[in-house]
Amino acid sequence: MSDALTRLLARRGTIVLDGAMATELEKRGVDTSGPLWSALAMRDAPDAVLDVHRAYFAAGADVATTNTYQANLDAYRRAGLSEDEAEGMVRQAVRLARRARDEHAAATGGHGLVAGSVGPYGAYLADGSEYTGAYTRTDEDFRAFHRPRLRLLTQAGVDVLALETMPQGPEIRALLGLLPEVAPGVPAWLSLSVRDDGAALRDGTPLEDVAAWARETPQLRLLGVNCTRPETATTALSLLGGLSSVPLVVYPNSGEEYDAEAKTWSTGSGGTGHGDDLLASKLPAWEALGARAVGGCCRTTPAQIRALAAAVGEPTA
Repeated sequence: MSDALTRLLARRGTIVLDGAMATELEKRGVDTSGPLWSALAMRDAPDAVLDVHRAYFAAGADVATTNTYQANLDAYRRAGLSEDEAEGMVRQAVRLARRARDEHAAATGGHGLVAGSVGPYGAYLADGSEYTGAYTRTDEDFRAFHRPRLRLLTQAGVDVLALETMPQGPEIRALLGLLPEVAPGVPAWLSLSVRDDGAALRDGTPLEDVAAWARETPQLRLLGVNCTRPETATTALSLLGGLSSVPLVVYPNSGEEYDAEAKTWSTGSGGTGHGDDLLASKLPAWEALGARAVGGCCRTTPAQIRALAAAVGEPTA
């Protein structure tokens, strides 16, 4: 295997992913309160998106994740964009991430990657369903939904596809089945949305099933969890590590709880807040369990990625 992700993993040992996009856009004055979340920022605030990518590379990230988690064509059409405009938003997201990556490479000699974010159907519903998996579609429905974005991301030149926050089994099977058709030869990682006990997907699908599907998917380079509490992520990794030989990926949220109705985050009973060492403090346990790619998801910050990169041993700008 000679793809860019495999080479980077071989060279680095452990690679550092970036952190949250929407929170950082909000800090820069971008409105992310609508159903498309941060996905309209490629049209309305491209300089802010570029600045966030730059901030994560400067903090020591090896990977820029495109701002396409919510950027599916159906959602754009629902928001009133034409087909061409919707496709242009996905291409713009890749261009911005690639530009930040190339600028960082020119300035530092680093060799970062661009990961094309592919959120679940539940993200399109904009009701927090990525944290429940409580939706039902046929296999072909899922394929029809995901096919255009996968194709656009691939054509725009991402280095890896990030199938992330996936809460249910049927959708995962459909996505993995699409990879050879839509993105042959492009490496991917699969990151799961798991129950609070870390033992199954949000819809109850056992991790054993997901690990078996991963073994049957040659393009899959990493398997893991994201957008859950750090402690839950650790539990899930401990289970996945015993089920699969695929290296692990982990990028939890800040430990806060999401209110899908109010579309707000709060520390809640199990929240852990925003200490800069939130991720770095978990690194030894994650690496011991087999994690080879580490980063942050919702509400994590460049400062936390900087601390994580320092713990991994990455140089920062």
